[in-house]
Amino acid sequence: MNTNVEKLSETRVKLTVNVPFSELDKEIEQAYVAIAQQVNIPGFRRGKAPRQLIDARLGRGAILEQVVNDMLPSRYEQAVMENDLKVVGQPEIDITKVEDKDFVEFTAEMDIRPEIEVPDFADISVTVPAIAVDDKAVDEELEKLAARFSETKDTKRKMKTGDLAIIDIVAEVDGKKVEEASTEGLSYQIGDDNLIKGLDTALRGLKTGEDNEFTTEMLTGEHKGKEATIKVHVVQTKERKLPELDDEFAQMASEFDTIAELREDTKAQVEENKKAEQAAAIRDEVLKAALEKVSFGLPQSIVDEQVHNQLHQILGQLAHDEKAFAQLLEAQGTNREEFDKETRANAEDNVRTQMFLDAVADKEQPEVSQQELMDHVMFTASSYGMDPNHFIQQIQSNGQMGNLFADVRRGKALAVSICRVEAKDENGNVIDVDQYFGEIEEEADTDSED
Repeated sequence: MNTNVEKLSETRVKLTVNVPFSELDKEIEQAYVAIAQQVNIPGFRRGKAPRQLIDARLGRGAILEQVVNDMLPSRYEQAVMENDLKVVGQPEIDITKVEDKDFVEFTAEMDIRPEIEVPDFADISVTVPAIAVDDKAVDEELEKLAARFSETKDTKRKMKTGDLAIIDIVAEVDGKKVEEASTEGLSYQIGDDNLIKGLDTALRGLKTGEDNEFTTEMLTGEHKGKEATIKVHVVQTKERKLPELDDEFAQMASEFDTIAELREDTKAQVEENKKAEQAAAIRDEVLKAALEKVSFGLPQSIVDEQVHNQLHQILGQLAHDEKAFAQLLEAQGTNREEFDKETRANAEDNVRTQMFLDAVADKEQPEVSQQELMDHVMFTASSYGMDPNHFIQQIQSNGQMGNLFADVRRGKALAVSICRVEAKDENGNVIDVDQYFGEIEEEADTDSED
């Protein structure tokens, strides 16, 4: 088998493969057997007719077609491996010549991963936020826990930040009510300040049964950009009563007997969360710095596929209603042109990152154990809120297990590389990156020795 690779661009090649008939004995035999089982020739049992009669009855073309179909997958795969082509996406295959008893020639155009020169991670230094676990951070976590056990009660006093209110809202533009911006019986907590700009200010100081109004700019809908008058009526006011942070609360809300023990445990949890945030920040900054050191083209078919999948997913949730999609974009303060632009930019970033990490993985050659793969599968299933067994069946049927394997491989390769960088916090303190990524590096080293 002879092959030739023509580079069409940095990310696309044309592979020409010439297979002599002397290498197709197996496929030719299989073709005659398969066709003999499909036809009836008088005087012969099904499957026992000689080749000459099959050729005479059906013509040589039927055999050649079967041979070509049978040999294509294996010869294509062989040619890709022999030329070390890192194919991404599906190839476009054409049969260009079939010379009976001489050779078969076909071409395959495909996108490939570009050549990427992985930088020396030892030359990379990053700065990330410092870990700060003070009493304020601990207090905030304890207050969040206390809020889960809070009670609400009606109040007649003036409202303040943190209070709850049941309100009616009427929005008017040019003296006419805007139905889509008006509502009744809305439950709202003062301090959210993300519903209507100016609403918090209008509500503070009001009591049950009182009214207020203010002006604001309409952000969505047909009146977008226009000034609107917002009239708000307070139907009911409530205050949230938090439990005292004492030993009794500790016993009710946790496995600890005293508030001091709960506070100490909360402090440890906050510190662990801060460490996880710092590790993520180091990973993101290192990856950003490494990507800035390399430049390579992207296979547009892969980018196009990601853009298509993103759009298809959103439209699927809207029953493929383009009008509803346009309304959704308008409600978010954007339009189709901006959406398409942002979606493509995100797709390009994703493809660039994946391809770079694949190159890093090829260089580092980390081993992925079955347990590591299953842990990642379980984590992914949990993030989608799916039963792990059902998720595994789904990804196996869709042929996506390889994608999850690649995710783990990329992650391990990046972790190994991060252990070579210099990381400091914003106060100038050197961070021991091994505490976050060293365990993965040791696993990779052990696997490579094995």
